[in-house]
Amino acid sequence: MLARMSPMVRHAIEPLPGFRSREVALFIAQMDDQNRRLSADTRGLAADALAWQPAPGMNTIGMLLAHIAIVEAFWTRLVLEDRTMPIDPHDVLGIGIDGDGMPIKPDGRPSAALAGRDLAFFDDLLARARAHIKQVAAGLEDRDLEREITREHPNPDTREPRSGGVVTVRWMLYHVLEHEASHYGQILLLRHMLSASAAGEPAGA
Repeated sequence: MLARMSPMVRHAIEPLPGFRSREVALFIAQMDDQNRRLSADTRGLAADALAWQPAPGMNTIGMLLAHIAIVEAFWTRLVLEDRTMPIDPHDVLGIGIDGDGMPIKPDGRPSAALAGRDLAFFDDLLARARAHIKQVAAGLEDRDLEREITREHPNPDTREPRSGGVVTVRWMLYHVLEHEASHYGQILLLRHMLSASAAGEPAGA
């Protein structure tokens, strides 16, 4: 008897329509795939799970979700819209640059601004940030990817402006992509720790 073959799965990333630059369209398609995966792995999380903190000084899943959206909106403003510091994404997201409560102090508690927020709130933040970058990036040409921007930007540890740096538009799109992927991994770890905690296992098991 012949073994039943599993259907073949096709994995591919295609450029999104509506963009002048194919390379930009591919970057945004990869960002959308990260969002899709992140969304799938956060379904069913209640407000208390989103606000769960393994120990003082550690980020929560909710803080990281808000942070992903804030950083995406920030870099869109700084580089793609060519704005100068200070930059506050409140008009895009409905929360300000410090709305994620990060960087958290060593003994810090979760952001009070995010207390009680449900998954729909964080889904909306991510959707707003993504709609914004798509709107701004749609008109970019291939030649724009080489454009260099010199700007001060916040020190990730203090949020205070530090000496200016030079970034290209291509690097900025890459950075938004790898930034979300990095924090997505942290969110998966927090889900594992939360599950272990609920099962009565040590958090590091």
